[in-house]
Amino acid sequence: MSYTGPDFDPPQPRRSPLRRPLTVAIAALVPGALLGWGVYAAVGGPDDGGGGGGTDRAGSVRTSSAPSSSGPVSPTDDAKRPTGASPSASSSPSSSSTAGNPSASASKSAASGPLRGKVVVIDPGHNPGNFQHASEINRKVNVGTHWKECDTTGTATDAGWPEAEFTLDVAHRLRTLLEAQGATVRLTQDDDRPYGPCVDERARIGNEAKADAAISIHADGSGAGNRGFHVILPGPVHDGAADTRAIAAPSAELGQRIAGNFVRATGSAPSNYVGGGTGLVTRTDLGGLNLSTVPKVFIECGNMRDSKDAASLTSGAWRQKAAHGMSEGIVSFLRG
Repeated sequence: MSYTGPDFDPPQPRRSPLRRPLTVAIAALVPGALLGWGVYAAVGGPDDGGGGGGTDRAGSVRTSSAPSSSGPVSPTDDAKRPTGASPSASSSPSSSSTAGNPSASASKSAASGPLRGKVVVIDPGHNPGNFQHASEINRKVNVGTHWKECDTTGTATDAGWPEAEFTLDVAHRLRTLLEAQGATVRLTQDDDRPYGPCVDERARIGNEAKADAAISIHADGSGAGNRGFHVILPGPVHDGAADTRAIAAPSAELGQRIAGNFVRATGSAPSNYVGGGTGLVTRTDLGGLNLSTVPKVFIECGNMRDSKDAASLTSGAWRQKAAHGMSEGIVSFLRG
């Protein structure tokens, strides 16, 4: 679906006058460095799909008016725990789901384009309905190295906009951009099922689609003052059903290309609290990565609990830039 019309930004949480805005110089310098980054290992919490050290990922999800998802057409986690509070109703534009297939949304590839014949799986983190299914999403599933929760509710901004709404909106934008390049795109969920899917099924959807690349979209829920994005790469795992040895290297390349283009498109700086300033973090505890047999990364687009990051995440124009950065990184990876 195309995203047109003027962008509307809702009232933003109060910003601290003590935090200085990022300079343009940082955004300009980081892209070149990103592609030369090495892989940094970070000891994260139990959250599947991010966290990266965030300690408040499962705070109360309060209701609020969802931000506008309009914008120019220019083009974590499995274990954030449910709180039982109701998120706002989805206002993100959505494309039609695949009838009779509640686990995913499929879309046709364009007739031509540089990505013709390529398959990309987009995994919008969490599900807007998870909060209504605490027992189901708390069910443990095997992720190879250990057992963990099926899924979680995700985090939210201090004003109450849920991560699950953010991830769907960005996923729709990214799908539009990739389809315009000729790719066949599949979503793991499109708010077309009551909850989930569980993290093991999210990985399985990408595997069964024989995806050329897969990306799981998230936003972090760390403490205020923790800012910036980070891309999570699969570390080498060979345990039970998990075996990432064949995908670790291509996933690292995919992550590096996404990170570099994300900086260039959004002007956002890499995380200041995980990854050592590289914007890249390697983890071996995430089911969505451990069980993947195709190149896959997670991206935490920013920290919803920081007022400055939240101002970006709730902006339709910024979300379009974020989708553009992801798309450019994926296109770069798939074209070699």
